[in-house]
Amino acid sequence: MYSSFTLLKKYFQYLLKSSNGKGHGVHSPFVFTFIKEVLNKNVQGNMIPAIENRRVQLMADEQLVQVWDRGAGSRQSAGTHRKVSAIAKAALKPKKYSQLLYKIIAYYKPAQVLEMGTSLGITTCYLAAANASANIVTMEGAPNVAQIARHTFSDLGLNNINLIEGDFEETLPNYLNSIDSVGIAYVDGNHRYAPTMRYFESLLQKSNDESILIFDDIHWSAEMEQAWEEIKNHEAITLTFDLFFIGLVFVRKAQKEKEHFIIRY
Repeated sequence: MYSSFTLLKKYFQYLLKSSNGKGHGVHSPFVFTFIKEVLNKNVQGNMIPAIENRRVQLMADEQLVQVWDRGAGSRQSAGTHRKVSAIAKAALKPKKYSQLLYKIIAYYKPAQVLEMGTSLGITTCYLAAANASANIVTMEGAPNVAQIARHTFSDLGLNNINLIEGDFEETLPNYLNSIDSVGIAYVDGNHRYAPTMRYFESLLQKSNDESILIFDDIHWSAEMEQAWEEIKNHEAITLTFDLFFIGLVFVRKAQKEKEHFIIRY
């Protein structure tokens, strides 16, 4: 993981390189529509206040739970007891980015949604609330953390979520064997180069023109930046968006020329 100083420096570099995100000068109708109708759209949804109220509860929860680290990129320490509030502060995606995922799901309405890295379940709730008819599969390696997420889903009455516990190296192949194609996949788990590339290659095999792959923390470390560069340059990928904290990858065979956008978000 980069130091705080290095991350701040990289963030300022991102701001200098990025466009303002309003869609000015974009010629592709698909890209222009995505910017206007997803990135710049105000989020709306009846479940959002309840999800954010649950976030506040988790941030204040002093209960101790045992967590295990399944990868160097995990934000959780190995085999230690931590307060739920500490896990929440370290692992929960900021509201802004959880709501971006909500907008993506609400606009494209995929039948299949995969989240690799449930944590305490707040982002999962956004994915599920965005499209009640979607099948939301979320994967988590820490059983005690997964149990808290299950309580969150139950308390909010979200019934379209299937939480799978276990190591991604086992659970991801099993999931991919059970579906015809990937709709939207959000990868927020093992933040190392080799596992990230394995997840990408596996997801790509079940992707089609409508698939969207979303990678968390693409500038978190040198390894993640290496992975992001290789994903961008992969021959099957034609369109990507760098939002600094999140990278969006589109598999669009209809798009003949590669485009990579760095957008201020």
